[in-house]
Amino acid sequence: MSHTTEWKTHLYLFEEDHATKVRIELDTGTTRLTGHGTARCNPTDSDVPEIGDELAAARALENLAMQLKRTAYTDMAAAGTAPRHAPLSAYDLG
Repeated sequence: MSHTTEWKTHLYLFEEDHATKVRIELDTGTTRLTGHGTARCNPTDSDVPEIGDELAAARALENLAMQLKRTAYTDMAAAGTAPRHAPLSAYDLG
């Protein structure tokens, strides 16, 4: 069975008070999720905005991935096919 679809994402970066904040929005056509991530520059470190952007974006993507995984597990349970392993690891909850 072949299946092709397009999911749309928007990633927004905000700089305020020596912190980079990221919001990433995912629209699958049936589900909308929003991930968030933050990175703060240590006052003793050099200010390199690209590093803050990368770190905050990575954290937002991790947050979004956790939400997407939870959505998939919920959908699996509703379809009567529970996952074979524990749905969330301790890492996922952190």
